[in-house]
Amino acid sequence: MKLTSQQRTFFETFGYLGFPGRFTEEAEAITAAFERLWAEHGGGHHGQAHDHEQRSALVPFIDQSEYLSGLLDDPRIDDVASDLLGEDYNYTGSDGNFYVGDTRWHSDGYARSKYRNIKFAFYLDPVDRDTGCLRVIPGSHHRGDDYAEGLQDIMSSQRTWTMAEHVGVTGQEMPAVALETRPGDLLMFNQDLKHASFGGGTRRRMFTINVSERFAEEDLDELRQDIGHAARFWIERAYGDAMIRTAGPERMRHLEQRLANDGHLPELVRKAREEMSEPSRG
Repeated sequence: MKLTSQQRTFFETFGYLGFPGRFTEEAEAITAAFERLWAEHGGGHHGQAHDHEQRSALVPFIDQSEYLSGLLDDPRIDDVASDLLGEDYNYTGSDGNFYVGDTRWHSDGYARSKYRNIKFAFYLDPVDRDTGCLRVIPGSHHRGDDYAEGLQDIMSSQRTWTMAEHVGVTGQEMPAVALETRPGDLLMFNQDLKHASFGGGTRRRMFTINVSERFAEEDLDELRQDIGHAARFWIERAYGDAMIRTAGPERMRHLEQRLANDGHLPELVRKAREEMSEPSRG
């Protein structure tokens, strides 16, 4: 399952890869596990059911299913992640989503870390360019490059200027590649890559598996800060119980560093809960 030299060059140059049909045989079982998790948990991280009005997210996601946790062990994921990030890469988390409408152009934390972060994305419904498929701007992940930095400036301005006001085209008209997929296809992209989606229904099912390079010892404070972001979802451990309970030695290699540095999460969650309850006390 290792990448070919051509695939590696393509990924390094353009920032993404598609694997049509890679999980076709498992597509029905994966979708059933997705639906089962949402039925068990009722919706987003505070338990609301999906209202078809805005995106709903469940975090962590695959961690709460023994079957889906096993995807991290699958050579179709593990070999590719090891090839690009090293055999001691970290699993950083997962989210399950019901998407609604358009998503603006963005990166998943552009240049937030010197370590490379990669996302595997499973789309569980057929999606094309007009019904919510992932669109990417090839090459926009190259930090420090004039092209990539210029795009970052444009995308960052969307809060004050619309895309049309800034560059004369709408977000949907931006030059990009539309990655149309069917259930069983797998997409992978560098998280610095600019991506978006447009059109589609109000219940587009998608979940991710996120991985990164292992942190050096001198950067463990940065790692702890990254782990701390999970507190906003009231998560007190780096991973869910099913992910940890079913981990063999090979999977644990990808969990151990974050598990060894998540001890501050319970206190952060306590503070987050207090902050959320403050308005009701007033």
